[in-house]
Amino acid sequence: MSQQQFNAGQNRGQAQEKAEQWTESAKQTAQSACDKTADLAHSARDKTADLSQSARDKSADGSHSAKHSAQHNQEQAAGFLGQTGESVKNMAQGAYDGVKNSLGMNEKK
Repeated sequence: MSQQQFNAGQNRGQAQEKAEQWTESAKQTAQSACDKTADLAHSARDKTADLSQSARDKSADGSHSAKHSAQHNQEQAAGFLGQTGESVKNMAQGAYDGVKNSLGMNEKK
């Protein structure tokens, strides 16, 4: 009986180690997705700002319409990117939580 208990304990330890590895991998994947989303959002904001500045430069004659349009486009792009980033972040968190739930690591002890 003690050999069975030993084997059961050893199997449990191996399973727990594997679950921790999967959890760490899921965390890293989620963090990577968040980082990439932040980088993309920053890059898009810079591009939008550049385009907006270019539009303002071209309308230096005082055309209020072009300036307003550029600002509106910038606001729309920033809003879209913010929503996209939040969606990716939520998906990554959901994947992470799903891995924890499937491994039974979300239970409180």
